[in-house]
Amino acid sequence: MSDSTGLSVVVLAGGISHERDVSLRSGRRVADALAEAGHRVELRDPDAGLLPYLAEHRPDVVFPALHGSSGEDGTLLELLAALRIPTVGSTGSAARRAWSKPVASSLIAAAGGAVPESIVLSHEAFRELGAASVLEVVRDALPGDLVVKPGSGGSAQGVTIVEAPADLPRAMVDAFTYADVAVVERRVLGTELAIAVVETDGAPRALTAVEIVPSAGVYSFQARYNAGETTFFSPCRLSEEAVERATAAALAAHRALGLRDLSRVDLIVDDEGTPWFLEANVLPGLTETSLVPLAIEASDTDAATVYDGLVRTAARRGA
Repeated sequence: MSDSTGLSVVVLAGGISHERDVSLRSGRRVADALAEAGHRVELRDPDAGLLPYLAEHRPDVVFPALHGSSGEDGTLLELLAALRIPTVGSTGSAARRAWSKPVASSLIAAAGGAVPESIVLSHEAFRELGAASVLEVVRDALPGDLVVKPGSGGSAQGVTIVEAPADLPRAMVDAFTYADVAVVERRVLGTELAIAVVETDGAPRALTAVEIVPSAGVYSFQARYNAGETTFFSPCRLSEEAVERATAAALAAHRALGLRDLSRVDLIVDDEGTPWFLEANVLPGLTETSLVPLAIEASDTDAATVYDGLVRTAARRGA
């Protein structure tokens, strides 16, 4: 099929995760961009009829725009691979590596990346060993400000900045609301960046880094998806050397996790210019306030061109 010919593309959006509404917004924007690029696009919500439908109709490409466990834990990606339908995005095994924040951080650290010092706590062990005893050990091992977050998930749901020890128990409760594993890590102060990595020509390339400055000081769920609550700078305001180091760290993380097609790597660059890995997203938000579209715009291209490249890459690669 030539590059001038439109493909039949099913965009998946919605699902039953905590991020359903965000996914629906992402999916609509992806579908509109692909239609603009000349593709025949259908937007579908994953449900009990999805797999039989795909098996019967066999679109040229599936583009998942699912967030949370619906699309990012690897299950759906492996099922699409089993159906032998070309799919935009990482493999199921790579998605699982990125979905688990402790696993991702361990792999990045093993590859030589800077990762904040942390302690990983399962909900079961937290209850069995006693919350008070566990948190006492945590506070002694990680003095100072902390970040508590679910061991999986996105959009900053269940994430808390802990500046006072008395706030740590509540932060643990919030994190365990979203996952059975929580990560308590040392807070790194600096400039928060998101760097999108795109593969449409066989080699990953980083788009322009986006600097994130939330008005409330924390890039929360509300700050991510409510217009006006966060200021973005793209290009960012860091030195050229710091940007080069951050970009290299994002590309290294993409490769270390074995990601493919599209990812977003979140980093904190400290005052010494060291980029600290926070997490990687295999199906990042693509809404009107999301970071990847901002990076696309700042990179002198447009969403239709980038998404067109992604679906054509998937179609050439095959299942």
